Amino acid sequence: MQIFKNRWFTKFAKDEDISDEKLCKAVKDAENGLIDADYGGGVIKQRIARPHEGKSGGYRSIIFYC
Repeated sequence: MQIFKNRWFTKFAKDEDISDEKLCKAVKDAENGLIDADYGGGVIKQRIARPHEGKSGGYRSIIFYC
């Protein structure tokens, strides 16, 4: 599987201290059927936990998943 980030998201993730490991975990969760919201057409929403907080208080990310 290949995972891509656009330039805007890469800068955002760096500024917010979101590691690639956290992003990969969000994708692995989706592969295992743990999807927060399925918008159809391969578009899903995944939550990524903020440092020292849980997923419910975390970032919401939109992922194009095929």
